[in-house]
Amino acid sequence: MKITIVAALLALAPAAAMAQKWEVGVAGGYSFLNNVNVTGGPSTATAGFAPGFAAGAFLGENLYRHVSGEIRYEYMQSNLRLTSGGQTADFTGAAHALHYDVVFHTAGGSEMPVQGFASIGGGLKAFMGNGTESASQPLSQYGYFTKTNQVKPMLTGSAGIKVRVSSGVALRFEVRDFATQFPTNVLTPPPGVKYSKWLNDVVPMVSLVFTTK
Repeated sequence: MKITIVAALLALAPAAAMAQKWEVGVAGGYSFLNNVNVTGGPSTATAGFAPGFAAGAFLGENLYRHVSGEIRYEYMQSNLRLTSGGQTADFTGAAHALHYDVVFHTAGGSEMPVQGFASIGGGLKAFMGNGTESASQPLSQYGYFTKTNQVKPMLTGSAGIKVRVSSGVALRFEVRDFATQFPTNVLTPPPGVKYSKWLNDVVPMVSLVFTTK
């Protein structure tokens, strides 16, 4: 899935280079997710996802002087995790995010040496459990790891700067947040146990961006 989406976006790079007001980019970073509280279990516990690498691609159009739009895809390595009393249980996992963002730029245009920006958008995030299920899973009194997928509606936003390297080439540095409800089909609480509702995935990212003249 991630290879197909990234390849499709990158395949549009030659067309973007010939069109007016378009840019295409590739991004990399590291994903940090918050843990949520587990209630109803025998003792204090948290559920969540381990930090992991992130990569993505995007295609954007400069709609107005200070506003552009982007369609974006990100892949995140996100292993499932339960923690209680100094013990941790992990399960291999990943996530895919597909969304559209509205990006607000500071004055000066894309040819400025440094340009600030902020974005807000929405889309979908698919959580995937990829490990091997086990009947003797550690910390199963707080949750069950499942080899399944779950798609959640997602809100996302970012802030950062774009630094022009040369005509038509720039680097973007940003911190992005992906907010969803917790995917309880992938990491499932047992009867009588509940998880806190919201999950935030904070991802510092660096992007290489190719723009039109």
